[in-house]
This record gives sequence, C-alpha cells and structure tokens, in this order.
Amino acid sequence: MGTPSDRTRVWTLPNLVSTSRIALAIGFVASDVVPVRLALLALASFTDFLDGWLARRTRAVSRLGALVDPIADRIFVLGVVIAYVIGGELRPWMAVAIMFRDVMSVIGWFVARNVRWLRPITFQARLVGKLVTVFQLLTFVAVLVAPRAVLPLVLVVGALGLVATIDYTLMLWRERVVDAGAP
Repeated sequence: MGTPSDRTRVWTLPNLVSTSRIALAIGFVASDVVPVRLALLALASFTDFLDGWLARRTRAVSRLGALVDPIADRIFVLGVVIAYVIGGELRPWMAVAIMFRDVMSVIGWFVARNVRWLRPITFQARLVGKLVTVFQLLTFVAVLVAPRAVLPLVLVVGALGLVATIDYTLMLWRERVVDAGAP
C-alpha cells in the first residue's frame, strides 16, 4: 500500500474532472431529452479539455491520470453509443465503426502490458487519435441535430479509427525496435 501522499495524489482535481465523465455518461443514457443530451456532450467535451489543462497547469500530471482520462473517455463514448443504439438513432454496424479505435486501443493496451518487450513503451495521444475523438463528438451531435450527416460522419470516424489503429501499431513497433536495439 502506498504512502498517504500517494493515496491523496489519486484525488487530484484533474482526476476528479476526468472521472466526472462517467457520471455524464450515466446521465446521457438516462435522458432522452435533446437539449439535455447536447449539454452533456458539451460538458463532457469541456471536461476532456479541462482535465489535461488542469493537470499541466497545477503540475498534477500523473500516471494514474494518464490512465483515468482515456478510461473515462471510453466509458462516456460507450454510454453515448449504447444510448443511441437502444434508441434506434444508430445501427449496430455504426456503433462498431464509431467504437473501432476505442476497442483496438484497449486491446493494444492489454497486449503492450502482457508482451514483455512492449512493457516499457508509454502510450501517448496522437493527432489522428484526437481527430477520431473530434469526429465522434461531431457524430454524436449530428444524431441530435442533423441526422442526415450521421452516415457520412460514421464513415469518417470508421476510416480515421482504422488509420489511428495503424498509426498506433506502427508507433509501438518503431518504439519496440528502438528499445530492443538499446544497450
């Protein structure tokens, strides 16, 4: 068990902001009111920006925070997708396309933690991954306010998700090659 300072470091403001997205996901699933859902999407997007900004600004960047943030993101996205599939706004294949990058990143994380020569590699956000997140959000908003835009956006998210998966895989491979060659 860690020292008291290690335990209190868990409850940093950035980590609390990140975990708030889990409550926002529950609220999204529980509501079917368009203005409420739009507000929850906006708030989740804002917290996604705010947690990182606060962590850097207050020097509360931590390994736990780097793990909590993407987990909270995935839970929020999963909650939104489930709500839309149950409500009939998205077809199951659309949910798969939207969630592809998220599922692959979870698989990649487990592989990297269980394959010995990948363990020292640090996962970091990459531009194409951020683009997937932006287009996921645009898709979620389009479901509520511009249903005709949903299909093209889902296709963009799916394509970007595939590109992001390839990008992360190549990055891991390059890092592994560099680490394997180090003395």
